Amino acid sequence: MASSSSALYRISNLQNHISPLDSNNKLRSLVKVSPEVSEAISNGRAVVALESTIISHGMPYPQNLQTAKEVESIVRENGAVPATIAILNGVPCIGLNEEELERLASLGKSVQKTAGRDIAYVVATRGNGATTVSATLFFASMVGIQVFVTGGIGGVHRHANQSMDISSDLTALGRTPIAVISAGVKSILDIPKTLEYLETQEVYVAAYKSDEFPAFFTEKSGCKAPSRVDSPEECARVIDANKKLNRQAGILLAVPIPKQHSAAGNLIESATQRALTEAREKNVTGNAETPFLLARVNELTGGTSLAANIALVKNNALIGSQIAVALSQLM
Repeated sequence: MASSSSALYRISNLQNHISPLDSNNKLRSLVKVSPEVSEAISNGRAVVALESTIISHGMPYPQNLQTAKEVESIVRENGAVPATIAILNGVPCIGLNEEELERLASLGKSVQKTAGRDIAYVVATRGNGATTVSATLFFASMVGIQVFVTGGIGGVHRHANQSMDISSDLTALGRTPIAVISAGVKSILDIPKTLEYLETQEVYVAAYKSDEFPAFFTEKSGCKAPSRVDSPEECARVIDANKKLNRQAGILLAVPIPKQHSAAGNLIESATQRALTEAREKNVTGNAETPFLLARVNELTGGTSLAANIALVKNNALIGSQIAVALSQLM
């Protein structure tokens, strides 16, 4: 990979195969890898993938830009290279420069929330897309990034027995051998059913330094974690073994929110229940539901939930970077 200019790759199939760009070929899809990320991958350095939906749809501008920069700084301070992923003008970008990050943040919700199913459309129409967990997994896997940090993953929605609303994050994890570091599953979802679905998808799930699976805004969900890991090095060994065994399923490492930010859990849970009721009354469904619920919970808690969200993302970035560094030392 060249480090002096953005590296371009051809998306040749869905099996994580990458071919160098041939200037004589007409390609339908291009991936632009930033010089910093390209060089890090080439040299076997630690790289951490970051999604972009949290920037465009998670909070208002300029708070979203400030948070994105702070998260990237945390990754760098802990020895890894951040690779924020988004689609800009139809070009999937792995690693954003300051200008691209600013543009994404300022566009906000006008950017299409892009899950795995939406990638081809956004690229074909030369649109702007903020990647969700499933789309970020796709692009990160394509260039060989093994660690991905996010806030919380999607899951089985409450009342899914009626709506059949199950996030594509779960199926993407089941077929993408990447470790996702999150604060568990968003508390607006049905956590027990989500854990059952992850088991069906053969996704290894572990709580970090805890026996209980975290519930995003709170340290505990009432659900016992399927497994437990207690250090970045232990996490790295699991990820390394998963790769060497050529398993195609991913890994979910659930990191509890820091204690000082989990005290408001009861307040947030009460607000969540009210927001869920309002979403049903207003018939808010599909990929519009999660942004609606998170925004409404933030309103009902006077900003407490957003502050907790930011805190847990930063904590995940810290732990995720340490895991990525430990993994790079095993390579």
